[in-house]
This record gives sequence, C-alpha cells and structure tokens, in this order.
Amino acid sequence: MTVTSVEPYREVDFDKDGDGPAGQAEALASLARRGCTDLVLFAHGWNNSRSVASGLFDRFFAPFPGVTGGGVRLGYAGLVWPSMMFSDERVPDYATLSAVVPGRTATVARIAELIAREPADEAALAEFAGLLRELTDTEEAGLVATEVPAFLVADPLTVYTVFADALEAGTAAEAGAQATAGAAAGPGAGPGTESLFGGDRVTRLWKGAKEALRQATYFTMKRRAGVVGERGLGPLLGDLGRRAPELRVHLVGHSFGARLVAHALRGLPAGVRTVKSVTLLQGAFSHYAFADRLPHDQDRSGSLGGLQGRVDGPLVACHSRHDKALRVFYPLASRLARDDASLLGDDRRWWAVGHDGVQGVPGAAVRTLEAVLRDGLPGSGCVSVDAARVVAEHSDICHEELARLVARAGRFD
Repeated sequence: MTVTSVEPYREVDFDKDGDGPAGQAEALASLARRGCTDLVLFAHGWNNSRSVASGLFDRFFAPFPGVTGGGVRLGYAGLVWPSMMFSDERVPDYATLSAVVPGRTATVARIAELIAREPADEAALAEFAGLLRELTDTEEAGLVATEVPAFLVADPLTVYTVFADALEAGTAAEAGAQATAGAAAGPGAGPGTESLFGGDRVTRLWKGAKEALRQATYFTMKRRAGVVGERGLGPLLGDLGRRAPELRVHLVGHSFGARLVAHALRGLPAGVRTVKSVTLLQGAFSHYAFADRLPHDQDRSGSLGGLQGRVDGPLVACHSRHDKALRVFYPLASRLARDDASLLGDDRRWWAVGHDGVQGVPGAAVRTLEAVLRDGLPGSGCVSVDAARVVAEHSDICHEELARLVARAGRFD
C-alpha cells in the first residue's frame, strides 16, 4: 500500500476471521523505538480493496501533521479488512462480492447473472433469495433463528416489494411501517404481490432484490466487523501494549470500521491501558451499544455495555443528520433483522450511533463539533459530537476539522 501524506506509516491486515500475518504488533511497537509518542490507527468502513483503502488513508491522515502539538510525534496505521459498501452505495459488483465473500464464486456468479438479466420469473426471484442465504451463510453457520434477519427467510416477493417501497419513500419511518406491515401480513400478502408481470412490477421487484443484496452484505459485514475487532484488533493491541507500554494508542473507525474498533475493546486484555481515545466516525452500529441497561428492556445491556471504561480517555461518537445510509437504511436493516410485528414507525431502538450519537448511557456528554474544537472534550466517558456542519453524507469524513477532533480526543493537539 502507498500512503504518502504521513510518515511513519504501518499497515495492519486482518482476514474475515480476525487472523493476520505474524509480526504486526512488533511492526507497530517499532514506531515507539523510532521516537513516536502516539499512534493513530484508522479502520476503514465500506472500502473493499487495498487501493481504495490506501487512497482513503492517504486523504484522512493528510491533515494530522498540521494539527499535532509540540512534543508529540505521531505514528500512523491503516487497518485493512475485507469489508463491503454500505446501503447507499452502488450495488456490489461481481469483483467486489468475490473479494469479500471468499469461497462463494459460483453463488456470486449466479447472483451477478440474475441481476444483469432481471428475468420476469417468480422462480428466479425465489432462487435469488436462496442465493442470498448461501452468500450470508445463514443456513450453514449454525446461527440460531433469532440471529438470522427475517428478510432472508421471508417471502421474496413481499420482501423485495418492501425494499423497493423503502427506496422510493426515502424515510426510515415509512420504510419501517411498510416493512413490519408486510411481515405481519405473512408470505405472499405484501403490497402488490398479486401479479408479478403488471406494469413496471418486474423492474421494481428487481430493484428491491438489489437492495436485499446490499442488506444481506450489510448483515455479513456487521457480523464480520465485530469478529475482526474482538478476535483480531483487541488481542493485537494487547500484544502491542506489552511490547511498547509507553506508546499511546488512538483508535479511529468509520462506518463498520467504527464497529470494528469498538468491538476491539471487548477483545482488549484486562489491565491494558494504552488505548487513550476512541473516535467513531458515522458508526454503523447501535446507539445503545454502550448502555448498561437498554431503555426498552431493562434486563439487558447493550452489546458493548460499559466497555467505554477500557479507554483511558474519551470515547467520541460523531454523528450527522445528513447521513442517509444511517438515517434510512441502517434502521431498516436492523428492524428487518427482527421478526417483530410491533415495531411500527420511527422506532428509536434501531437507530445508529452515527445518526444521533451514544444513547442510554447516563452522563454521556453532548457537544457540537464547533464547541469541541473551541473548548475541548471531557477527559473520559462517552461523548456525542454533532458533526453535521462538515459531514454531508456517510463517507464524507476526510476533513481537517475531524482530524482536529481526533487530536482533541487524544490530547495530542
């Protein structure tokens, strides 16, 4: 990989199971021996090739030398993992799917063929649904029923109609109401399923099928980000902490990469205190993840409940109302991952941390980006930062203001 905007730079690489090449912790520890006091490690989100990830790292890191204070020398690391584009990006193509879902060549090829042809055939749509289940390992991975998104096993015509309607509606509230109404009605009873060949029905169904593919890859990537963070990055940081305990580590993640670095806290060995800040940029995971008690279920905690305490500094979650992926499609995917007909309307339980920040954590601070850049951040705990002033859409994260935010979080400005 070529990253020319900053130096010294290292690469961290994990496969879908969180395994990486030997020597990565030592390569990062060598930065401390070169005089680096702090390490900024950035995990990409939707990037799916090394060249795309390299370009993102180059752009994202470029402002950091200009926002770093005296007496600090930064080292940089880009974390590469096999991820996928998020819901508001284009439909993943053959090459992309093949790269990030290894071992599914025949499945991917048939999916690509059906998408290209869009046959006016109910059997083809049913076959497409089966291919999505193969792609996501829902029938082979030993998942319990509650872990399988309902849209992968529900009636294809109903599901694809719901997704087509959601795309046209453009709001999470309307999408959720339509989705749950369709699920409650049962197989074959969704809106417009009475005729496959009427008007532009075929086009709309395949439009919905393509969205189902994006949502299926969303499910796969969400699960994978957690695995890579917990089994890969967390233990790596533990090893790094033993090799270079004086090196201050600052984790940054975008989209599913934010989920990855957050889940690294779960895999961080007890007693390791080298992670000095975590910054989540448009995080594609639940805004209740860090809650000790879920507001809608007091007997349960969030998936990462209380783990912000493993950060020896603040955990900062940037959010923007302009992020359509998290405003519309994340809640839709999260809602349809549950078979619950009571989830009508704009249900806050399915919102993302990149949409409205950390929720359900008592005492969590709320700031605007302007206020943080002017006044700084609390020294610890969760902080939600409204970054809508600079973040215009899901992937709009390469800004000097966000580099300054990371520097404020890490106390190296």
